[in-house]
Amino acid sequence: MDNIPTTNETKGQPESLTNKVLETGAGATQNFAPPKRICAHLNAFHAYANDLTRCVETNHYCAHLNDEVRQCLLYDSPEPNARLIGIEYMISARLYETLEHEEHKYWHSHVFEVKSGMLLMPRPTGIPAAVWEVAENKEMEDVVTLYGKIFHLWQTDKGHKLPLGEPQLMTSYTDYNQFDFDEKVGDRDRRFGEDHRHKREVREYIKEPTIHPDADAAWHGTSDGKQQAHPSVKQDSHSAA
Repeated sequence: MDNIPTTNETKGQPESLTNKVLETGAGATQNFAPPKRICAHLNAFHAYANDLTRCVETNHYCAHLNDEVRQCLLYDSPEPNARLIGIEYMISARLYETLEHEEHKYWHSHVFEVKSGMLLMPRPTGIPAAVWEVAENKEMEDVVTLYGKIFHLWQTDKGHKLPLGEPQLMTSYTDYNQFDFDEKVGDRDRRFGEDHRHKREVREYIKEPTIHPDADAAWHGTSDGKQQAHPSVKQDSHSAA
């Protein structure tokens, strides 16, 4: 797919007036019950399970299917014209334990995301930081226990103008040394007006669950038996310092 023409344009052509009118009419008359259940916006970074050197910042818009399953739409930005780039399912540790051994390898933990401060629940305009921090920490208490399965459909990091090729299995990070943490997360923090170092401190009280040994398989080199981690990766590391 690398020989397919790409573009540096992020959003393509502007939306026509006709489409805007149609959208307004549909929004006033149709039932959009499933997306209306979205109750959390989360921001974090994903790596390609078959190429751990590639990193994509992702905005998650998540809904609870029930007490043990969440389903998230993944976008490349929080803007109205953001591109839908993938999906993520999150399940409880209890459900993860019921999966077949071969299925386990597709799922990742969220412990490092939470404890490092990488995982962010962007604060809405007008909400005091102290008030929002309470809500965000409550969300983190739940997410730290969940396992996620991600597929990206649009390789925006390659500049693709359209979602090309097969869905790509993604994973999350389990250690600071697996990517340019300070640069990537620092840049994200500046744009959202946040600080992962502060979040790391205020999340110290959150108990770290035991991570199933089959999870985060990409970092163990076992997802397809041949992929390699980034040269700086500390293999089998699950540090959440």
